[in-house]
Amino acid sequence: MKLEDKKAIVAEVASVASQSSSLVAAEYAGLTVAQLSELRTLSRKAGVYMRVVRNTLARRAMEGTNFACIQPELVGPLILAFSKEEPGAAARIIKGFAKDNDKLKVKALAIDGQCLPASGLDRLASLPTRDEAISQLMSVMQAPITKFVRTLAAPHGKLVRTFAAFRDMKEAA
Repeated sequence: MKLEDKKAIVAEVASVASQSSSLVAAEYAGLTVAQLSELRTLSRKAGVYMRVVRNTLARRAMEGTNFACIQPELVGPLILAFSKEEPGAAARIIKGFAKDNDKLKVKALAIDGQCLPASGLDRLASLPTRDEAISQLMSVMQAPITKFVRTLAAPHGKLVRTFAAFRDMKEAA
């Protein structure tokens, strides 16, 4: 590989790393070309940038980014998956694919400058998507207003039920 090609790869990966919120590094030894193609297709659909890069080039690309903490973990044949939009997207793709393909093993995770052990994949994959987070926030914001309206309506409802009970008592008598 020529020096210009290496510089281009480092620049591309560094650019993606600077715009990403999380990274999953997984060992892919033993996967077939068809399986890797399927993994790349799934990642493209989810908005995840996935790339196989030489570890020395990946280390240089990670310098000065939020993922510099993962540099010591870059050993062996690794595929790097960067989540651009949602922090848990790459973890969900890798976790789902690893269920069916036991040869894909997570080596390291990083999110916003923090390195996580490989066992943190489930925690990272369980982060809500953007739409889920917005809906959770809206339900939390709506709850006090709903409770306030119910509280305001309670005396009127109680008064109506009291008159109805009084009317039923008069009719029974």
